[in-house]
Amino acid sequence: MQLPDFLMALPALDVPFPEDVVESRAMRTEDALLVFFIFHKDFELPLHAHKAQWGTVLQGRIDLTIAGDTQAYGPGQVYNIPSGVEHGGKITAGTIVIDVFEESDRYPLKT
Repeated sequence: MQLPDFLMALPALDVPFPEDVVESRAMRTEDALLVFFIFHKDFELPLHAHKAQWGTVLQGRIDLTIAGDTQAYGPGQVYNIPSGVEHGGKITAGTIVIDVFEESDRYPLKT
């Protein structure tokens, strides 16, 4: 699956991961940050916590640990991470997700 050109034209985020591993396209409002993450290589996301996050898998697979409980998520499945809850996971190359962060300034936009 490829995202349509108008989504790929959205700004990328300045995230602490190499672009050849994780690519991003984002929309920001005053209340939230919506991000399309495209994983080009297998990726291990270390355990961390922040304000609330909701996501859905468009393609691929995520093995996500939320508050010590690990579950596999595939296309069409959603996950909800409450504010302050520790989470991390393993993401398979080729995975595309939509994540919505409660923190509209979670990551800066690339300029």
